[in-house]
Amino acid sequence: MSAVTITDTTFRDAHQSLIATRMRTCDMLPIAEELDRVGFYSLEVWGGATFDVCIRYLNEDPWERLKSLKAIIKDTPLQMLLRGQNLVGYRHYPDDIVVKFVEKSADNGIDIFRVFDAVNDIRNMEVSIKTAKKAGAHVQGTISYTISPVHTIDSFVRFARELSELNCDSICIKDMAGLISPRDTYDLIKALKSEVGLPINLHSHSTSGMATMSYMAACYAGVDILDTAFSPFASGASQPPTETVVAALQRTAYDTGLDLNVLTDIKEYFVGVREKYAGILDPISEKIDTNVLIYQIPGGMLSNLVSQLEEQNALDRYNDVLAEMPRVRKDLGYPPLVTPTSQIVGTQAVLNVLTGERYKIIPKEVREYVRGMYGKPPAPIIDELLDKVLGEDDAITCRPADLLEPELDQITRKAQELGIVRKEEDILTYALYPQIAKTFLMGNAVEEEIKPAMCAFSSPGAMVAGNVFKVVVDGEAFHVEIEPTGEMTIEAKKPVPADSVEGGIKSNMQGMILGLKVKKGDPVEKGDVVAVIEAMKMENDIHAPHSGIVRDLFVSKGDTVRAGDMIMSVN
Repeated sequence: MSAVTITDTTFRDAHQSLIATRMRTCDMLPIAEELDRVGFYSLEVWGGATFDVCIRYLNEDPWERLKSLKAIIKDTPLQMLLRGQNLVGYRHYPDDIVVKFVEKSADNGIDIFRVFDAVNDIRNMEVSIKTAKKAGAHVQGTISYTISPVHTIDSFVRFARELSELNCDSICIKDMAGLISPRDTYDLIKALKSEVGLPINLHSHSTSGMATMSYMAACYAGVDILDTAFSPFASGASQPPTETVVAALQRTAYDTGLDLNVLTDIKEYFVGVREKYAGILDPISEKIDTNVLIYQIPGGMLSNLVSQLEEQNALDRYNDVLAEMPRVRKDLGYPPLVTPTSQIVGTQAVLNVLTGERYKIIPKEVREYVRGMYGKPPAPIIDELLDKVLGEDDAITCRPADLLEPELDQITRKAQELGIVRKEEDILTYALYPQIAKTFLMGNAVEEEIKPAMCAFSSPGAMVAGNVFKVVVDGEAFHVEIEPTGEMTIEAKKPVPADSVEGGIKSNMQGMILGLKVKKGDPVEKGDVVAVIEAMKMENDIHAPHSGIVRDLFVSKGDTVRAGDMIMSVN
């Protein structure tokens, strides 16, 4: 028995789980120095969805966030969540991109890399682990914990041994859906301590209501580190409260030694931050939901699932999607539901429900998963999907990244030609998210001036009057004061009425047009891919429902469309 240390997740996983990762850097910096003085084992501040959300929704540079926090937090190690070969994206990146990203993350302030792979395929973690070790960082090899007929304590211990052989410094049990019971917690940690011998970190979510009990069982089993979040951003789909866990362990052999009075003072700051974001706090994700024991949806995914359904005007199908997810997961070979497999399973479940036909639409990422491009599935994929995706071909058996050509030099040249490179990290941002990064990096200099204003409003739910307007962008509410400076006319793009188009082809969901595969005058056969739309963070093909000639195009690359909007006419 020994004292337990704490990793606080308030700046990363906590707000990812409750407010879809929308906490801004300007709400982190004022309390950063106080957090540094607490005595935490580490502060999780980066990685996961923070990178994506910063450039997609917040108009913030994630690299600047990291550097700003590192400039203030000097004594407590900064930690990030890294998706192995996926880095902080949703696909595998070539080794040269992985190496450069890990190196620059360490250069900019990351001390501890928590590295995981969604299907626990060690091959997808090797390059990032070795690079982080070479950079002198602490590497926390991570087990993506889940429950299924093929996931057992023995299988997790075998995987932990593989992580140990790669010289990981510690092992994290990443229980992203809050599924681990006290009994299994005790047995797994005891087995890991006996068979592997590395320090053990337990990361869980309070979604099912079991997490605090499992944390106590973890202490009895000899856990070294527990993940928590300050109470205003704790519980529900987030981690157990930092203050509660610290108080519960006082005067025991596992006492963290942290000062509860100091934690309570810091909590008051986060009470104010929570109030500010009250308008986007998802009531579903802040509650205990024992259905997770059946559906196994991770904390960070619940709020995103709600956002996706709202985006498609289909929140009334929420329960249908929950019921469909375990079926899709079984069909795909029981992958643990963690990014990116949680998005892969979740998006496919949404599409199955909204289209009314299972696997009528299969996103690019699901096809890549079935091909083996995300690694080896824990169990066999059903024949129906294999036949639809592979046809006569076979799934790959090699390390997926072995099939990827180096990209860094090519990406660098392209980014420089676009004029979007102000620092080396911009090249990596563009490499990870070429579509949204281009827009973000081109507009960065102009938008810098208005960032502080976005932190000035006390609450997205405040009253609006006169020349103050509530503006909702991608589901996030802002209050904007408009000052007239002269005449200005804004013409909104109106959807083309369905009854005015002969042979019209509609978008089947709301999203952004990534590309058009045809031009005016092109012949089209029924079933051809005519456009690609990004919806719910996945690429989805739009197929021609009939043959003909492209008579007109009503959208362009980069346009946002709604479900049912006409994108072209073919007749």
